[in-house]
Amino acid sequence: MPPGLGAWPARRRLVSPAKTALVHGDGATTTYRQLADGADDAAAVLGGLGVGRGTAVAYLGENSPEFLQVLFGVARLGAVFVPVNTRLAPAEIAHVLTDSGARVLVHDPEFASVAAGAPVTHTVGTADVRRAALPRPGPVEVTMDDPAAILYTSGTTGRAKGAVLTHGNLTWVALNCVVDYDVVSTDVALMISPLFHVASLGMGALPVLLKGGTLVLEKGFEPGRALAAIARHGVTMLSGVPTTYQLMADHPKWASTDLSTLAKLTCGGSPVPARIRDAYERRGLSFSQGYGMTETAPGATALPAAMTRAKPGSVGLPHFFTDVRIAGPGGEPVPPGTVGEVEVAGPNVFPGYHGLPDATTEAFTADGWFRSGDLGYLDEDGYLFIAGRLKDMIISGGENIYPAEVEVLLAEIDGVTGAAVIGVPDERWGEVPWAIVSVRPGATVDTDSVRAFLDGRVARYKLPRHVVIVPDLPRTASGKVRKAELRARYG
Repeated sequence: MPPGLGAWPARRRLVSPAKTALVHGDGATTTYRQLADGADDAAAVLGGLGVGRGTAVAYLGENSPEFLQVLFGVARLGAVFVPVNTRLAPAEIAHVLTDSGARVLVHDPEFASVAAGAPVTHTVGTADVRRAALPRPGPVEVTMDDPAAILYTSGTTGRAKGAVLTHGNLTWVALNCVVDYDVVSTDVALMISPLFHVASLGMGALPVLLKGGTLVLEKGFEPGRALAAIARHGVTMLSGVPTTYQLMADHPKWASTDLSTLAKLTCGGSPVPARIRDAYERRGLSFSQGYGMTETAPGATALPAAMTRAKPGSVGLPHFFTDVRIAGPGGEPVPPGTVGEVEVAGPNVFPGYHGLPDATTEAFTADGWFRSGDLGYLDEDGYLFIAGRLKDMIISGGENIYPAEVEVLLAEIDGVTGAAVIGVPDERWGEVPWAIVSVRPGATVDTDSVRAFLDGRVARYKLPRHVVIVPDLPRTASGKVRKAELRARYG
């Protein structure tokens, strides 16, 4: 078998054919033999449509066995998998399909109307990729440097860019997770985040399948259903963002749900607020937190659960096979405790953006490190702390304000369910910080109470000049706040 993702199901079919790979729907199961057979069928169907080495194949659908079978079938052909965010507007979906050059779109039945107008040569329903009678193609020579997928960035500013991830990128990030999160073959991972999101795919599904564990696939997140699934299936692993964990802890069934099998909780997107951390610790559960981006497939750092209290606010140490450094304004190295741009290197770092050579060149330093665009610092022990995005930094009266520093504290306020800090033009100071927050129904949060809570915790020039209460913060599929939208609305 050639190297690459396409060989994974076939290897698992040899090693653990009867083991349950997937749980889906209302309890249906798919074994590793069935997963591999489904990937073979998908490869046969797509190969019959002319899909081969380098062909882009898009997938529009929610978490399902077919999503993974098509992914592996595409990889087996040496083609390139393009997962499409189902929450995108039709024009945004068209951009992904056109920009990636996808020739085929595989889709769930509920997206048939969208697929009908898609700018592709062929559209295939998920039911039609399971044709076991078709002859299965032989192995295609694939190297670890060949592209395996194109995943589109969240598009918080401008049009989304396609990050090309190689077979090596996705393999190494899976190995990083196996090492740093201690993934084992007996793990049962509940997938509450969509697989078209790079964190769910690269750090959730692939490491578990690599180790021969079991994935419980959810088509969407609903806190009560997630709690029920944990108890029903003996879930050991769960990944999410602070909002999902908070919604579960706030659910009426939280206290009565059996969580005794849960052993590994990972959280990304932003640091876990202390009140959420405390709620889970009261149930005997601790979080591993991390940091990454699409371009690093996506993991860059991980904070062990045992260090959550010792390093509050940190996103951890570099993953085992990854390196992180901090660069000053001129690209020079800076000492511990100094804020600069976070740069990442390692075999999980992507080779570049699809069809955008200039953007690719700008994304890397002369010595090959990826420039994240994020601001952060390393402490004396090498733990990374994120201060915010370079473009989000607020300069007020000559002082730098890093929004993430204030947002972490805002999340501690009783009643606040989400927070974002943006810069608003000011004649005297140039910019002043405003806080945009969502609150729990019935909670009382206003400018005075927020400023009073923060006073003494941060410098006074960092105190929000005004607090705007909104029903919900606009977010990407990965849970990140769309600050460009907030700046356009309030800035």
